Amino acid sequence: MQARKAVFAGSWYPGSPAECEREIKSFLADSDKKPSAKRAWVGGIVPHAGWYFSGKIACQVIASLVSQDPPDVIVIFGMHLHPGAPAYIMSEGAWETPFGDLPVAAPMAQKLLQEFAFKVETTTRFHQDNTIELQLPFIKYFFKDVEIIPIGAPPTAESLEIGRAVARLSQEMNLATRIIGSTDLTHYGANYGYTPQGTGPTAVEWVRNKNDRRVIDAMLAMNPDRVITEALANSNACCAGAAATALAAGQALGAQKPEMLAYATSYDKSPGDSFVGYVGILF
Repeated sequence: MQARKAVFAGSWYPGSPAECEREIKSFLADSDKKPSAKRAWVGGIVPHAGWYFSGKIACQVIASLVSQDPPDVIVIFGMHLHPGAPAYIMSEGAWETPFGDLPVAAPMAQKLLQEFAFKVETTTRFHQDNTIELQLPFIKYFFKDVEIIPIGAPPTAESLEIGRAVARLSQEMNLATRIIGSTDLTHYGANYGYTPQGTGPTAVEWVRNKNDRRVIDAMLAMNPDRVITEALANSNACCAGAAATALAAGQALGAQKPEMLAYATSYDKSPGDSFVGYVGILF
């Protein structure tokens, strides 16, 4: 089976299995927060910066999805898309990771293609987008035999319908499915052309406790429509469509009582006038 190349391996995250495993074990050992209850989580929201900045949060969320009943499929929503962009899907083949290739769940992906107008990516024709790829080594490490469906979800009402269709097809096809939505939060500073609160400690405080908090609250309310409107109004989620669509799919699969596992910013690792917020949520 032909595999899509892991283009960010060796730069945004380690390129060898031994180095990846070392990082993953360090993320788990350094876990300062765990879910308040042992539950069969349906899915989660994860950040997608380089592992140095946000890998620990993403790793801990995905590790929390491990249960006695391993999933057949993990559907990953991501990609940096605007409201006028199409939805994307990879409907066959596999995606390379340092731990081995992750095959695409082609039967479900083909059913989605029959219902929605996707732009189809292949193992050789695709956008170099980090949002999904950075999660794949974690998925392969914790779920050895799982299949994936990578979907790019713009911040639109139709994306939410795609999420609900994923849940319906999972039930119709009798597939145990987990859901992941990949987004970072506020991109603040001159590097990103966004400085409504100037610079310095006041700006950092505003991002942490006000701007990011608004979209996090919408996620914790399991309100996918509000996640999209909030992010478009206040620039506090770079992939609002992915997060919102994951929440819509999770709701349709019966997810309840979401929980914020962790929050951080790149400022914590590298203080400066430009920084990004990250959140890990389970639902």
